[in-house]
Amino acid sequence: MEKDPAQQLAEQDLRRLEARIEDLIRTVQRLKEENRSLRAQQQALTAERARLIERNDLARSRVEAMISRLKAMEQPV
Repeated sequence: MEKDPAQQLAEQDLRRLEARIEDLIRTVQRLKEENRSLRAQQQALTAERARLIERNDLARSRVEAMISRLKAMEQPV
């Protein structure tokens, strides 16, 4: 038994819709993975930034301490 043209069109539309939905599902999965990766990268960069700020503060303190000692050495005794 042959299908009428309207039924064939409906089935074609349904197949196109299914293909589009599968594409969208793959896109969502890819974007979720990309988002997860970017969040991990952001977390790593935030931690690195905190370490660099801490190191910078430590270096600044050491330089300030050295300057103070040098100034103290310049004072007449």
